[in-house]
Amino acid sequence: MWAPVGGYWTTRHVTEDGLEHTFALNHLAPFLLTNLLLDRLVQSAPTRVITVASNAHGTGRIDFDDLQKEQSYSGGRAYNQSKLANVLFTHQLARRLVGSAVNANALHPGVVRTSFGAEDPARIQRLLVPLLRPVMKSPTQGAATSIHLASSPELEHVSGRYFANRRPTRSSTRSYDQPVAARLWEASADLVRLTAAPVF
Repeated sequence: MWAPVGGYWTTRHVTEDGLEHTFALNHLAPFLLTNLLLDRLVQSAPTRVITVASNAHGTGRIDFDDLQKEQSYSGGRAYNQSKLANVLFTHQLARRLVGSAVNANALHPGVVRTSFGAEDPARIQRLLVPLLRPVMKSPTQGAATSIHLASSPELEHVSGRYFANRRPTRSSTRSYDQPVAARLWEASADLVRLTAAPVF
């Protein structure tokens, strides 16, 4: 299972359910989808859950007092929080799935030439993206690490890791905070009304 999620909005938007759009799309959607498919993933094991995060998680902070960014919104802070949530979720999922033959890993795809953020770009983005496009990865290059994690036989028993350029690397110190990861899991389950999150 592959969750290639990434959205960025300069201004705050909410979903039909009243959830802040960045957090909902980037974190809550793959969190819910993964949990809804967990029984099938376990029954079909060996299987893999791959979450496309970002190196932007390194400057992210989980603000439990304002997860929905109602009090103070910044597109950058919202995005970075959501990407840190991706990595915390991956580490927590790997811990919960020990012994199940379902592996969970996250990755940074690189800076890729897509329409990312084009719906509601920041001024700096409008200025810099045209200049940076020549050195950005192509979509094919950006997908390489995801494909590697999904298909490489050597990664069959690798779980709870973070990858960039097809290689395992250490994610941010905050991403290994187990109490924060556990609290985020519970908060996320409440937000998506997930009443029975399986534990294996």
